[in-house]
This record gives sequence, structure tokens and C-alpha cells, in this order.
Amino acid sequence: MEPLLLFPEPAPPPLAQALDLSGYPWKAAVSIEAADRIEPDDGWSGAIVCADIDPDGAFALCRSLRKRDLPLEPLLLLVAGSQLGELELREDLFDDFCVTPWQGQELEARLAHLFWRTGRGTRPDLVEYGPLVLNLETYQAALSGRPLDLTYMEYELLRFLAGHPAKVFTRETLLSRVWGYEYYGGARTVDVHVRRLRAKLGEEHAHLIQTVRSVGYRFGQVAWHPGVAQRTGT
Repeated sequence: MEPLLLFPEPAPPPLAQALDLSGYPWKAAVSIEAADRIEPDDGWSGAIVCADIDPDGAFALCRSLRKRDLPLEPLLLLVAGSQLGELELREDLFDDFCVTPWQGQELEARLAHLFWRTGRGTRPDLVEYGPLVLNLETYQAALSGRPLDLTYMEYELLRFLAGHPAKVFTRETLLSRVWGYEYYGGARTVDVHVRRLRAKLGEEHAHLIQTVRSVGYRFGQVAWHPGVAQRTGT
């Protein structure tokens, strides 16, 4: 997937974090000239323009992007509630808008809808289980929108377990499937990583990784129903 163009530069930290967690690559530019200089060879996948930060610059950028031989779309405009009146007679400059302060889930839903409608992009490859989201492209994890600070092997173990909900795995199987057949560490390695994962998931969600006595570990609900855990994306 080609990156999204963000305006202005530097990108607002909440917006950058939301896109990173959702798996959308992006680059920020301070002007149309800067956007042209950093544009990928295959073009932008779309644009998010923050009109609530620099209204004049934002609308000027939108106008330039729409005047191209091949107008850029989709284009999502972020505006303050007090700016809604400024959108009248400017509907041709954007495909959708989002009023600040926005929520990460709303932003992601609007982007997914715009990409589906225009056919310009695809959703990142994700593993989702309730509030837990694992991005398979960026190796990032989030719980209820909160980033999880995981080591590489913690992420790999969580990814494997979350990708097979309700299935019980022995410690030996987890060692071979997650650490690799060439790994010679003992089963205690799995126990240590599970303990760390539970601590990082927090008390409310630590139960997602269940201990099956004398066997090993299981992720999520005992009885799995379609739609509870799913892998989405390409």
C-alpha cells in the first residue's frame, strides 16, 4: 500500500499514532511543493488534511491536489466544529470530513470506507480479537487503542496465540512454532513470556491467555464463535 499524504508537517502526534497503530503508512508535507518532492513513484494512496490547524494552507493544498490531471482521492478533511460552515461550496475539494476531536476508531472506519468506495487501497493485514489488534505489517499491537510495548518474541507469541483462539498448545509446541525448531531453551521460556504478556495486557485482559493445567496455554474463549476473532486485510 502506498503512503497517505498528511498535512501539515510535522504531523499531529495523535494522528500519526492512530495511523501507525492502524497500519497505514504515511508521509507529511508542509506544502504542495513539498508533497510533490516526496511523492512516491506510484503516487499517494490518499490524503488526510488538517484544516483545523492551518485552514488557508489546508484548502489551498486540497485545491491543488484536485486540480491535478488525475485528481487525488480519497481525501479526508479534519475540521473543527466551528469550521463546518466553511465547507459549503467546497464539497469538490474533499471526499469526506471528520470533526475534531476525533476518535481513532472513527478515523479508521472513515478511511476504510473511503478506500472501499474509491478502490484506491486496501486495509492492512490485522489479527483482531475484541479490543486487541495486532498489525502484521508493522509488528505493532494495541489494546482498546492503547499501544502495547512488546518485545519481538512477546509479539510473536501473542500473534500466534491470538491467531488460533480457543486452541490449546503445549509449551513444547509453542517453543517449536514461535521460537523455532532450532531453539534449545526450556519450557520455562514460554512461562516467562506468558507472565510478561499478562502483565502488559493488564488485570482486565490478562485472562485472554489461559493456563490449561498439565497441558499448556489457550488464548481467548473456550467456545469460539465466527466473528469473535478474525484476521482481516489482504
